[in-house]
Amino acid sequence: MQHRIIVLGAGYTGATAAGRLARRLRREDVAITLVDAEPDFVERVRMHQLATGQDLRPRPFADMFAGTGVELKPARVTGVDVERRTVAVTGEHGAEELEYDTLVYALGSGWNDQGVPGTAEYAHEIAGRPGALRLRERLARLDAGQTVVVVGGGLTGLEAATEIAEARPDLDVALAARGGLGDWLSDKGRAHLREVVGRLDITVHEHTDVTGVEADRVTTADGSSIPAAVTVWTTGFAVHPIARATALEVTGTGQIVVDRTMRSVSHPDVYVVGDAAMVTGPGDKPLRMSCASGIPTAWQAADAIAARLTGGKIPTVPLRYFNQCISLGRKDGLIQYVTADDRAVRAALTGRLAAVYKELVCKGAAWGVAHPLLTPARRRRVVREAARAEAPASLTRV
Repeated sequence: MQHRIIVLGAGYTGATAAGRLARRLRREDVAITLVDAEPDFVERVRMHQLATGQDLRPRPFADMFAGTGVELKPARVTGVDVERRTVAVTGEHGAEELEYDTLVYALGSGWNDQGVPGTAEYAHEIAGRPGALRLRERLARLDAGQTVVVVGGGLTGLEAATEIAEARPDLDVALAARGGLGDWLSDKGRAHLREVVGRLDITVHEHTDVTGVEADRVTTADGSSIPAAVTVWTTGFAVHPIARATALEVTGTGQIVVDRTMRSVSHPDVYVVGDAAMVTGPGDKPLRMSCASGIPTAWQAADAIAARLTGGKIPTVPLRYFNQCISLGRKDGLIQYVTADDRAVRAALTGRLAAVYKELVCKGAAWGVAHPLLTPARRRRVVREAARAEAPASLTRV
């Protein structure tokens, strides 16, 4: 009998885990099924580009997993019964139930409205393709001089604000941040960010807590308001709610509690990767929800599953950070180097070379889904070498 492995979700982590399992295990021993409602891979880190009218390269799952033995199941997950070891899905043939021996839960996260009144009714989000396409359509209808307010001063907010401002210089783009602009960055990183924001003529509202969203404005904690023909909400992510409805042990945020091998502490036949997992890194700090955090968890889970099924030694994948990559439009960027636990150090790469580096990181992340056995060290070397090759000679001396 084949051991049945079901992977729920084909984002960066789920797709990586499925591909890595297929290359670690023999087809005659395991049956791997990858469940996702989308027909092709969604590059979540590029949703701000999609929202501003750029067309992204299609990456059909059928092509990415051709010849791997992974069975693709186009369906939406509606429930998980971890006691009966079944998954409820709805696809083109209606509702059905799938049985598993090992489950890889990779349903990820969506936007988090933080419970702020009016966000669901009036705000746009770019946590996924449907939201990015709705924002794309809305931005296309805006007339010159109208205001777009991006709420949230983290990586997603910075990328959205700068991308919109660069693509639509005729619009009045503003950014509302609860803290200071880039206050977690190094001095060099903050200085460059402020220079780019100024050049793109983005109005920044620092130390501003947005407490409500209306059709034509956002309101703040001090009682004032900021005009907004369009509000883009980028204040973090919330995990998919299905896990909370199961018997799995979860945290207050709905993330599933796992051990160092990404195995559920309450149900050992379930592994969890990406944003859905409560994972601690260096210093016992929870990893932030990101592609940089998620992909190593997929490697760890796949390697642990393969080792346990074959009787091998379970390897340990480093769960640490190296840098934060921020695109600031298509022509500029910021690579903030960080400690293992994600604290900024003095070194930062800026400007055009940083934009090239970030683009190669995005390409590398998508390429790595179809080539999941590339080691972390080798992946970083590939990106560095490609960045040097693509950058103009004058920039490689920066």
